[in-house]
Amino acid sequence: MRLARHLTPLLGLWLTACSTVGFDRPGGIAQAAYTDLIPYFAEFCALSQIKQKRGFGAEIRGEIGGHAVFYLHGACRAAEQGQTTLRLCDEPAAEPADGVGLSMNAHFRNAKWIATPGRDFFFHGNMAAGEPLTRAGYAAVQAEARRLGIYDGIAFHKEVFDDMPEGMARETWKYEVSVATDYAISLGRGRFCARVPVNRAQLAVMVGFLNEQNAPYREGREESRWSLFQDNCIHLAHNALAAAGVWAEWPTGRPFLLAMFDFPVPRNELVNLMRRTGDASLLDPAALHADPAARRALLHSGQLPLRPGALMEPRPPQRPNEVYDTELKLIFYDDPTFGPYQGWFDEIQDDPRRHDLRGNLAWVAGRYREALVERRPLAWWLARRPARDDPAGFGETYRHLYALLEQGAAAVEARLAGLDAAGRR
Repeated sequence: MRLARHLTPLLGLWLTACSTVGFDRPGGIAQAAYTDLIPYFAEFCALSQIKQKRGFGAEIRGEIGGHAVFYLHGACRAAEQGQTTLRLCDEPAAEPADGVGLSMNAHFRNAKWIATPGRDFFFHGNMAAGEPLTRAGYAAVQAEARRLGIYDGIAFHKEVFDDMPEGMARETWKYEVSVATDYAISLGRGRFCARVPVNRAQLAVMVGFLNEQNAPYREGREESRWSLFQDNCIHLAHNALAAAGVWAEWPTGRPFLLAMFDFPVPRNELVNLMRRTGDASLLDPAALHADPAARRALLHSGQLPLRPGALMEPRPPQRPNEVYDTELKLIFYDDPTFGPYQGWFDEIQDDPRRHDLRGNLAWVAGRYREALVERRPLAWWLARRPARDDPAGFGETYRHLYALLEQGAAAVEARLAGLDAAGRR
């Protein structure tokens, strides 16, 4: 996503954290242990700029706003419609994989997003951390992407081919200009990811939403046009999570002057998501009842905003690296003096409960138990606002909240016991 070439001078006042970013802290998540306990999750990732070395390949040099991608563990490409339609992985119409990575790119004409199967290939190109990226390895990753058919049937806008070298096939160029943006992310970008546990029903809702987003382009009724301000890659992920009740929808297609002062950008959105999924204040029944998205998730999906396993994970670009520069930037859009995003990010990064699975589970279980201990009778609430203004609705929120806190605390404690037992084996 090439942010800076579209920005007005006014937006330049909002740039912060313009120095090179480190993507090594706070460390990685043990994937096998995590998925044993949490089989369904969504992962929003803020990606750094990309800087392909001069004199090699397409020489892609991205802007410091970065890009964003979205991974769904438990969703897969549909076998009959490939990279523009999803199914739950346990459905017979799905391709075999552990999950699918989604990228929305301004290149695409007949799709809003495309899907890459398998978490390891989507993020790492099947390369291990610390494995050198050579030019031969770079070519091998592209060959694997072609074997997977990531762009089969995907039409690119004609301007994408303006810089294509003479004699190169268009299909080859598609993979060349898209590596480390749509697939094999770590080859050329660092990332911060926010992991959001969901249940199977919520994942199915997100799959339905994403399929609906691609339908008019897949069916030829419309031509896809990416817009920084009015409909970008963060809108897509944000609204998929909104469909699952994580938070409120972010409208797309708004008038330009309105949209340009309220548009999502990758690193800000990562912070917003981590704050939302770690918000213990919404265990208060009045606060939860007043939040439409949180209340809907509680009543319809049995989920609370503060959920066990909501973690942040960083990953640096592949090093050593013959193909890309690895000193990279990823900015916030914020007031450089008074803006809160850098401080919020630092708090999340420095808090073990936001990146260590066991510490997170123990913290969430403690907050659930604390909310149960501090529970006031429903009659106490009904004598006060907002319960007094909507007694039936508030009573429904109240009963569901405390039933879910009881169940949730027991479930998280069982997960902790399982994690500890696995660690002793």
